[in-house]
Amino acid sequence: MTHILFYSGSTDKLQTTCRLCAKAVQKNMRVLIYTPGSTLLDQLDKLLWTFSPTSFIPHCNILDDDQLVGATPVILSNQIQVSSLFDVLINLHDQPPNLLDQFKRLIEIAGTSHEDKLAARERYRFYKNAGYEIQHHHLNDQLDPH
Repeated sequence: MTHILFYSGSTDKLQTTCRLCAKAVQKNMRVLIYTPGSTLLDQLDKLLWTFSPTSFIPHCNILDDDQLVGATPVILSNQIQVSSLFDVLINLHDQPPNLLDQFKRLIEIAGTSHEDKLAARERYRFYKNAGYEIQHHHLNDQLDPH
């Protein structure tokens, strides 16, 4: 069953996503970042190149060349791609993702806005009611995708 990690209290969900990706890549994990909006994907694409002054996170869009996707640790997508290539799914959508059972880990990031907190609580309840094991981290805790 998919292990769910919930990170709450993010003041900048894209920065948090980059930090979690960096930790996952350090542990040789492959990550699929899912968000339905192309604008958010573009922002995340730029941020993954620049968020750290001393490094970048190798990534590409799912629409890129298949060889590039197969060799890149972080993939950005506006649709859920089921593949044994991915260890972690980071869900940036306000709804639980389809096909989440196809991933070893699902990471949810809850922001600080009222709307984001409400949507995150709904996702949390959905996972809990479905019987998933959930680990909750406050973002002042160490960011670690296990």
